Amino acid sequence: MKIEAMNWMQVEAYLQQDDRCVVPLGSTEQHGFMSLAVDNILPERLADEVAGPLGVPVFPTLNYGITPYFRAYPGSVTLRVQTYLSVVRDVLDSLYEQGFRRILIVNGHGGNSPAQGFAGEWSADHPGAQVLFHNWWNAPRTWQEVQRIDPVASHASWMENFPWTRLPGVTLPDTQKPMADLDRLRLLSPAQLRQTLGDGNYGGLYQRSDEDMLALWAVAVQETAGLLQHGWAPAVQDRSEPLT
Repeated sequence: MKIEAMNWMQVEAYLQQDDRCVVPLGSTEQHGFMSLAVDNILPERLADEVAGPLGVPVFPTLNYGITPYFRAYPGSVTLRVQTYLSVVRDVLDSLYEQGFRRILIVNGHGGNSPAQGFAGEWSADHPGAQVLFHNWWNAPRTWQEVQRIDPVASHASWMENFPWTRLPGVTLPDTQKPMADLDRLRLLSPAQLRQTLGDGNYGGLYQRSDEDMLALWAVAVQETAGLLQHGWAPAVQDRSEPLT
């Protein structure tokens, strides 16, 4: 359940029985014709759908991420890598101090990848704790479903265009945009990237049917739920099970 629906006394009582929580990571950045908050909307919704039925707390999404390459697109906001990792460290330290030991990070933005390496380092420095860093969109089963539906898919294309990330009154192109050269894009300045990329879609159709999107979402929910329930190393004590 979302932490906004709990008070501190309820969290304290929860920690007597379980030590899991979920922290979504996102980014505020251009997504073509879709919301600038796509990378916040998706991990937060996914975390809530997965953790809610289990009564596991979901903390507020970190809505700003590492996205310097999109600075030429108005509305895109980036943090420096050092700043970002400091914030992630402080969040994890706070949760650990209070008794959380199994922390699932549901990440919605590829640019936040430095935090994945940091999560492993942090876990190594905190015996008895474990952080699972989950890039929901390219996790094995979810990415397999993307490929099954349409292998031409990338940032700001159909694969992020769910009913809850679309904007009312916005008409999308009905064409399939050729895939951008990702290696070349990485060499460009923000202004050059915007000039090259145009509307922000890296490649693929702009929208597919709701049937396709709900099928993809169902796989993502199931895969993420499996991690939250069964993805922990045996060495981490499972307080969600009755003690004997």
